[in-house]
Amino acid sequence: MPQTLQEYADWLSNRDDLIWPTAPALETPKATPFLKPLKRISAITFSIYGTLLHITDGELLFDHQQQLRMQIALDKTIKEFNMWNSMSRKPGAPWEYMLSQYRSLLEDQQLGGKVAKGEKPEINSADLWKLLIERLQKNEYTFDESFYGNLDDFSLKVAYFFHSSLQGIAPMPNALESLCQLSQYGKKVALFADAQPFTLVQLLRSLGTQGTLPPLSELFTQECFCFSYRKTVRKPSASLYETLLERFDQQGIPPEEILHVGSRIPDDLAIARSFGMKTALFAGDSLSIHASKAEVRSPDTKPDRLITNLSQIAEILD
Repeated sequence: MPQTLQEYADWLSNRDDLIWPTAPALETPKATPFLKPLKRISAITFSIYGTLLHITDGELLFDHQQQLRMQIALDKTIKEFNMWNSMSRKPGAPWEYMLSQYRSLLEDQQLGGKVAKGEKPEINSADLWKLLIERLQKNEYTFDESFYGNLDDFSLKVAYFFHSSLQGIAPMPNALESLCQLSQYGKKVALFADAQPFTLVQLLRSLGTQGTLPPLSELFTQECFCFSYRKTVRKPSASLYETLLERFDQQGIPPEEILHVGSRIPDDLAIARSFGMKTALFAGDSLSIHASKAEVRSPDTKPDRLITNLSQIAEILD
């Protein structure tokens, strides 16, 4: 029986022949928390990368400007999945040929996404790798379906492997403890994030390093999850926020009772604020924070609260 992505990720972590990149040491910006309690907060939503997860470069990347990073990630992926025999024998290293193919398809997806005017299209990494694999299959490429599953399942596992080889991740301090505490308070907790099909597995595996994970249904209100790859648009697209609010409306929760926690003001918190949500700027990671002094102070964009550690959310709700 094919492995789920979670099982596959666990299997990879138990291998001693793979070396994964690690997230750099966490550096916190100079910021003073503002923790005055907010009244009538029924739900808390979180961005993931840069908020719950500390990630190399501060955000999830599809391509990296440092060619060596792309070389290492692609070379590892080609070798792991035995792709070289089905690749064109052009001059140069295998990863160079794959990089050319990868970037071409990435550009096509970035420019070819059919979204409404003013919306920002999202890339689905698994779909991108599916297209690359389909090209390989024209040259008699095969994979073990009994282990990886069908083409869609396999493409997702390749995408997870590639991104795990490109960027290191780690949980933010007190992430699991804070999420558990919010659930114990009886609050609805949901993920509202620019994300990929493998993001939830990355998050849960990282949180699991901080303690025993409770069942997913006890940790989150999953029916209110809103991920960019599922909607094919990413923040700051207005339709993504509208979808989130529709899901909370079905729970009987209006925008003003939702606190959204993230590390980026211009393309996230400011938009949430314009839809009537409360916002908390997470200033706990210098790599991920996007917030100028002007944005923090402007009446149109300033967050309702500022935290430097996720554990401080509990103080806001008191």
